[in-house]
Amino acid sequence: MIAARCAVLWLALLCSACASLSDRQRDRAAGIAAGARSTVVECEQADACALSSPLYDLAGQARAASTPEAPRHYAVILDQGSDALLARLNLIRSARERIDLQTYIFDKDDSARLVLDELLAAARRGVKVRVLIDQLSAIADLEILAALSGAHQNFSIRIYNPSFGKAKLNYLDYAGSVLCCFRRFNQRMHTKLLLVDDRIGISGGRNYQDDYFDWDAEYNFRDRDVLVAGPEAAAMAANFQAFWEARRSVPAERLNDVGRTLLREGVPAMPVPRYLRPERVQAARAEASDADLVRARFVEPAFPVGAVRYIADLPQKHRRERRDDDAPAAPELEALIRSAQKEVLLQTPYLVMSKQAQAMFRDMRKREPPPQVVVSTNSLAATDNPVVYSMSFKYKRRYLREFGFRIHEYKPFPEDAPVDYAALMPEGPPVALSEDGRAAAGSGSGRIRGPSGSIGPSAGSQGETTRRLQRTESRPSFLSSGAASEPLPLKRAGVRMGLHAKSMVIDGETAVIGTHNFDPRSENYNTEAAVVIDDPDFAQALADSIRRDMSPQNAWVIAPRAKPPVFSGLDYSLGKVSEALPVFDIWPWRYATSYEFRPGPDCPLPVAPKDPAFHRCYVAVGDFPEVNVGPKWLYTRVLTAFGAGLVPIL
Repeated sequence: MIAARCAVLWLALLCSACASLSDRQRDRAAGIAAGARSTVVECEQADACALSSPLYDLAGQARAASTPEAPRHYAVILDQGSDALLARLNLIRSARERIDLQTYIFDKDDSARLVLDELLAAARRGVKVRVLIDQLSAIADLEILAALSGAHQNFSIRIYNPSFGKAKLNYLDYAGSVLCCFRRFNQRMHTKLLLVDDRIGISGGRNYQDDYFDWDAEYNFRDRDVLVAGPEAAAMAANFQAFWEARRSVPAERLNDVGRTLLREGVPAMPVPRYLRPERVQAARAEASDADLVRARFVEPAFPVGAVRYIADLPQKHRRERRDDDAPAAPELEALIRSAQKEVLLQTPYLVMSKQAQAMFRDMRKREPPPQVVVSTNSLAATDNPVVYSMSFKYKRRYLREFGFRIHEYKPFPEDAPVDYAALMPEGPPVALSEDGRAAAGSGSGRIRGPSGSIGPSAGSQGETTRRLQRTESRPSFLSSGAASEPLPLKRAGVRMGLHAKSMVIDGETAVIGTHNFDPRSENYNTEAAVVIDDPDFAQALADSIRRDMSPQNAWVIAPRAKPPVFSGLDYSLGKVSEALPVFDIWPWRYATSYEFRPGPDCPLPVAPKDPAFHRCYVAVGDFPEVNVGPKWLYTRVLTAFGAGLVPIL
C-alpha cells in the first residue's frame, strides 16, 4: 500500500514537473494575454451606460438613510433559483464602476455561460470586472480560461489555491495532491459573493451551475442567498480585496496549463455558446431588463433593516500562523448559537459536527430549560453526498437523545418547494421504478407531480441531460469522483431536489444566511462567510422559509422507533456501544428512523415526536425512504461502520 502511494505520488510530481512552465515562459504567456486584451470601451457615459434598475437604487436609498451611528440597509431573501439568477443578471447590467465575483464552483453550462457573457459585456462598456474562483471547481475548459485571460483590459480572472500551478487537474494530480499536500489541497475558498459598485452584494449558498438556479434536468438544489444593499457592502469589498491580493490567488494566464495554451495558440476566441435550452436563456435575458418585474420580485419584498454584519474568513485562515481574527466565521456563529434562550432553527445540508460543536450542544442541553434546536437537513434520498449522510445517520441517536435535536430530513420530491413547478417541466403522472432503475411498464411518462404541475421529467427522458456533473461541494478530496460523490438512485424517476441552504434563526430575532455548512470542513478547512441580520421581521421571514422546508409535504421527521416489547434496554445499550466504535459499527437496529405524517380526523396537524399522539399520526417509512440501491441500506451502512475517520474532513 505504501509503495503504491509512493508510486502515485512520484508519477504525479513527475508529470507536474514536465508540465510546469519556467518563470520566463509564464511571463511570456502573461504578456500574450495582456497584449491581446481589447482596450475598446463601447460606452463614453460616466455611468458606463448602466441599466436603470430599481433594485440597484435600493443601495442609494439605504446610504441616504444611514449615519455612522445608525446604518440602514435593505435585505432580500433569494429563495427561488430563477429569482437568484435574475437578481444577479440585473445587478451586473446596472453596475457603473466595478463588479467583484467570488465563488467555489463556476461551470460552463447555460446559467454559468449566461453570467459570464454578461460580465464580459459589462467589461466592454467600461466596468472593472474581477472574477475569483476556487481551483477545485473552476471552469474546466482551458480554451475558455485562455480566452478570458486576454478578453478585455477591464476583465481579470484569478484562480484560488491551484494545485501544481494548474487550473484543470487530472486523476494523478488529485492523487498526488492528497498524498503530498493533503491539508493544503483541502483548504478551499468556499466564500461566495457578488458585489456591485461596493454598494450592493449577494452572498449565500449558490454557485454558478444550472442546478443552483432550478435549470437542471436531473437534480436541483434547494438553496438560499441574501441580497444586502447599504453600507455593509464596504466590508464585503474589503474581504474580497484581501482574497484578490492573497498569494494563493493566481492570474489564470500564469497557470501552467492555461499559460501553455497561450504559448501554443495565442489568445483564442471565446467558444460559441451551445445552450441546452436557448429559449430559457433568452427569456432570462429579457427579464433581467424588465424594471416592473424586478421591482415586484425584489424591491417590494425587500426588508428595511438596521445594522448588518458580514462575517467572513480571511485567506490567512489557510496559514499555519493564523490569528483568531483571521477566521471569525465559526467562532462568531458559535457565539450566536450559544446566545439562544428559546430556540435555534438550523438549516444545513450536511449534519456532521465537530467535537467543538458537539460540546456546545451538550452544554446547551444542560440548561434549565434548554433551548430547543430544530434542524432541517437532507435525507439520503435528497443529498448530493451519501458519504456525509452516512456520518449523520451514524450519530442520529446522539443528536436526538443527547443534544435534544428535532430533525427534519428533506424529501427528494418536495411538494411545496419555492420553485416554479409549472415552468420546470410539463405535467405528468408519477413513475415507479423497477429494481434495475427502469420505469415500470404502464407507469406513465416519467414525471413526478408537484402541487401545480410536476417537478419534472425522468432524467434524460427528453434528451436534456448531456453530461455528468460534479455536484458535491463538501466532498473529501480523495472521494471526489464516482458513486461516492453522486446522489443515489431512487425508486421513482423525476427531477429531484436536494437541500443546499445554510441558514439559521436565533430566538426569532437574529437571522443568518451564508456559506457555512456548520460542519468540520467549514470550521477547519474552507473559508466561509455569513450575513447576520438582527431584525425580528426579517428573522421571521427566514424562519417561515425554513419551516416550509420542514413541512410534511417537504420533509420526513426523524424520531425514535417505537420501543420493542422486550429487550428494548439491551437494544439501546448495544446500539450506543456500536455507535461509539470508530469501525465495526454494525449493530443493525438503529435508535431512530424516518416518519411520514398521515393526517386524519384524529391528526389534523403535525405534532412533535414527544407528543403522545406521535405514533398514531406518523408512520415509519424506513431508514432510507425513496432510495433504491441493492439492499437499500448496504452502501450507507458500510460507510457508517467504517467511515468515522472521515468526519474531520466532511
